[in-house]
Amino acid sequence: MAGHMAPLRSSSGGDGKGLRRAGDEAFQLTIDYLKQEALGPLKGLGRFLAWGLAGSLAIGVGVLILLLGILRLLQDETGTALTGDWSWVPYFAVSVLGIGVAAVAVWRITAGPGKAKLPKKGASPTAGDEVKMSAGAAKGLAATGEAATEPTWPAAPAAPAGPNPTEPAVPTMPAVPTVPGVPTVPAGTDSIATKEGSS
Repeated sequence: MAGHMAPLRSSSGGDGKGLRRAGDEAFQLTIDYLKQEALGPLKGLGRFLAWGLAGSLAIGVGVLILLLGILRLLQDETGTALTGDWSWVPYFAVSVLGIGVAAVAVWRITAGPGKAKLPKKGASPTAGDEVKMSAGAAKGLAATGEAATEPTWPAAPAAPAGPNPTEPAVPTMPAVPTVPGVPTVPAGTDSIATKEGSS
């Protein structure tokens, strides 16, 4: 129990220096904490804002040049069709296009971050869906002398219809693709069995 206790301090006049040192350490710890938790994120925010402003400025200049190019294209390539009383049409068309680009930008900004596009739950491959073999897998098969053929999904069993024929069927488990020449792991085992025995 004595190993878990704080050592006894002498009652000589050194208590004031220890207390001051502890106060200095607490102050320094507070300063370091504020630097870490306040200044670090502010620097990151500053970089984010700087790159964001530079990118938005570049996109804005690019869109402006593109709109001016479309305006000049409409004015020059339409010949005399959009001259005289119709000279306002190219300006109107480019203005509508610019407002459309701005509306899409505002819509995307106010929509917030995009959602991750994940496969739908219960979606299973149908017969005829193919699984593409990676180049590394094809090279591995070629090194063993096996034919590198494209595996295909086996036909999925038909799911029972729901109580209402217009409702979608109950989703089934997706079928496991098989690759010719590649051994499969039998259910309930931890390793692949080889011809000589288990590995």
